[in-house]
Amino acid sequence: MKTKEMKEKARQERVLLWRFLAGAKRYFAASLLAAGITALADMVNPQIIRAAVDCAIGGKEGDFPRFVMDFVNRLGGFAYLGEHLWMMALAIVAVALVQVAAQYIFRVNNAKGTETLVKTMRDRLFCHIEGLPYAWHMKNRTGDIIQRCTSDIDTIKSFVSEQMTSIFRIVILLVLSVSFMLSMHLRLTLVALAPIPLVIGYSLWFHGRVQAGFAECDENEGKLSAMAQENLTGVRVVRAFGRERAEIDRFRNQNDHYTSLWERMAKVLSRFWVTSDVLSGIQIMLVVIFGAVFCVGGSLSEGEYIAFIAYNAMLVWPVRQLGRMISELSKAGVSLDRIAYIMNSPLEQEDSEAEEAPLDGDIRFENVSFSYDGGAPMLKNISFTMKAGTTLGILGGTGSGKSTMMLLLDKLYDLGPEDGRITIGGRDIRKIKTEHLRRGIGMVLQEPFLFSRTIAENIGIASPDMEMEAIRSAARAAALDDTVTSFAQGYDTVVGERGVTLSGGQKQRLAIARMLTRETPIMIFDDSLSAVDTQTDAKIRAAISQRFGKASVILISHRITTLSAADRILVLDRGRIVEEGTHEELKSGGGIYQKIYETQTGIREEAM
Repeated sequence: MKTKEMKEKARQERVLLWRFLAGAKRYFAASLLAAGITALADMVNPQIIRAAVDCAIGGKEGDFPRFVMDFVNRLGGFAYLGEHLWMMALAIVAVALVQVAAQYIFRVNNAKGTETLVKTMRDRLFCHIEGLPYAWHMKNRTGDIIQRCTSDIDTIKSFVSEQMTSIFRIVILLVLSVSFMLSMHLRLTLVALAPIPLVIGYSLWFHGRVQAGFAECDENEGKLSAMAQENLTGVRVVRAFGRERAEIDRFRNQNDHYTSLWERMAKVLSRFWVTSDVLSGIQIMLVVIFGAVFCVGGSLSEGEYIAFIAYNAMLVWPVRQLGRMISELSKAGVSLDRIAYIMNSPLEQEDSEAEEAPLDGDIRFENVSFSYDGGAPMLKNISFTMKAGTTLGILGGTGSGKSTMMLLLDKLYDLGPEDGRITIGGRDIRKIKTEHLRRGIGMVLQEPFLFSRTIAENIGIASPDMEMEAIRSAARAAALDDTVTSFAQGYDTVVGERGVTLSGGQKQRLAIARMLTRETPIMIFDDSLSAVDTQTDAKIRAAISQRFGKASVILISHRITTLSAADRILVLDRGRIVEEGTHEELKSGGGIYQKIYETQTGIREEAM
């Protein structure tokens, strides 16, 4: 069963590579044709030398194919060529020129094919990753994904450009060289071929040894990349907590382990290459010795001996390269497997009956339950209705399920058929097209992501052609305009990676402005006002209410003042709704809300 699975996996990887080769096949076909011509040219020169030594100089009768003998006779025969050896030298030069031209065509087309392959792989990988579910991204580390899209692609590129395209030429060299050797001397050919099965068998055994090692090295390179990526993007946290030494030690330990794996692989590879070279050297020595014996005995002519040595070199070279090819094949196989993991991951699924339904209706959760990957339930039988155009406040502790509810509403996670349903305007969101739904929901998270671009570009990222006045209007609604205009470069100020050059409050307000440019019928603020002061908080909420009064607004916050103006407030605890009502009803209801309200307003301290 395991063998069948491995064969099916290998077949799928070959199909994937063939798909990646779309657009590059014509270049590789041209390079293979040129490689064939080069191999044929390699075969011709030893025969010219043989003819010169045995026939033109030695005076022996030629036993070459009829078309060759006819051509020689038209030139005046071997006797004439013996008196004009420059003609045979010129033939060698002509063959060399054909070989050079074929090599040029091979290299140009091989390079074009390789770069086309790499471009196709990168494009398809990126497009596929963009379409993968949110849950997939949460399970896979960014650094490892980047390593698969860079280092693994380069490994496949190296194998295809340097090894795979040479296989065709090698096959031609092997077939033709053995054919010519057999035509000249059977026994010496058998001597030359005797060590080959041993070398091939050893190489196949070696392939099984190194593949697992390459897989382990690749996986640990991914861990190292992920570690570097996390530390570079989280450099402020590392510095703020004085974690530099601890993170350096952590990186060094991983790097030492990664280095030790490659050192172990280097020892295995060195043993193989040395053994392969020794076996190849023995094979050459046997051919030279036995060839000399046969030549002295008269069964092999001097020209045939010289040609045989040349053909044997052509035979030994591919055999010696076999180890390197298998090494590269093992690495490429591991890399292709890692890329196939991404390409075989299923994309987000859309219901066949999904349509672009209106999003300005009531939002309703009906007996919604949810858990991540079969873990402990995050939501337990959640049911409520939010009237269209109203503001809903949600309060709850860490892990109570507040953000999970919003991720489900935005279809970033899918509800199972037994886990209840969420409707907008009476229509199940499963039946609403995902792209249409997400365009209609504006969401601002507590930790917004900003791109390394200007402030204006970050605000207007959803609409690249947006006028500056529209950008400033959204910034004013987010209480950001005055802050930005105080910067030396204003809206042309470049934001550092992930917004590290801005304060927490400035990043949140920029993210709010970015969301407000879309004017969506549903707006979600997931604790996205936590880093701004109370006065700015009130100013932003007033501007949003005035500008988007008809929108359905969901406010998730730990701050009572943020939630107090909501039309309805839900209080969550351990995945359940434990309280709901207006601010006035809840602040004296004797529950969690009242306790938080009294703590934040100081009433509880005064009572004590």
